[in-house]
Amino acid sequence: MKRKPIFSCSILGLALLSCHKEIKSEKGGIDMISNVYFDASKGLDRMQNFHLSKMNYSGDTLIELVPDLTFPEINKEMYYIKDSLCYSLGTESGNIILSDVSDKQKASLVWNKKEGAIFSKEEIPNYKNRRNLSDTLLFNKKYKRFEINSPWTYTRFYIYPTDTILPYSIYKHAEHDYNGRLERIDSYNKKSDVFVSLQLLPRKNWDDSAKELFEFNHFIKNRKSK
Repeated sequence: MKRKPIFSCSILGLALLSCHKEIKSEKGGIDMISNVYFDASKGLDRMQNFHLSKMNYSGDTLIELVPDLTFPEINKEMYYIKDSLCYSLGTESGNIILSDVSDKQKASLVWNKKEGAIFSKEEIPNYKNRRNLSDTLLFNKKYKRFEINSPWTYTRFYIYPTDTILPYSIYKHAEHDYNGRLERIDSYNKKSDVFVSLQLLPRKNWDDSAKELFEFNHFIKNRKSK
C-alpha cells in the first residue's frame, strides 16, 4: 500500500515583486519534489519520491500541472493561476483561451487550493527562534542555511543567494531576510520518525502542455491586436 507524502502544507507563498534590486524571471518552470523517508532513525531505505507540482510561468501567469502521485507521468489536474486567483483547466490543455476562462469561470483563491503547490500567507512557524548555520555546497550550488528546532520537529532551510525572483516562492519573508531564493526544506518529525526533503527546482523550459497553452494564447492575443 502506497503512502501519501507527509509534510506541512502551510509553507508556500506568492512572490512579491517590489524590490528594485530584484530581477524578474520572464519565463520558465518550477518543479516541486518531495522525498519522504519513513522510520528515518533506522536508516534511509524506506523512501518514496513524490513529484508534487510542475509549474510553468510566462511573466506573472502560472500554468500548474499536478501529477498523479501514483503515476507521475499522468497529470490529474491543471490550473491557470493569475495573481491570487486560481482556475481549474481539467486535464486537457487543447485550445483554451485563458481570458475566456477568467471571464466565464468562477475563480478560487489560491490560498484555498489543496493539491499541487500549496499557497499560504503564513510565516514560518517559530521563525523568530531560528539559528543561522554556516553556508554549504549542495549540488554545486552554495546555500545559506538556518535551522529551527522545536520539541516536535527539526527543520533546516536552504536559501540560494540570487537577485532573480520567480512568480512563486517558498516563504517570501525568509527570502527577503536572506537575499535569496528558498529552494530546499529538510524536516524531521521526531514523533513519527519521518524525514521529509522538499525541493523547489527552477528550470528554463516549459512542459509541453503549458507550452501549447502559452503559445496558443500568445497567438490569439496578437491576432486580436491587429
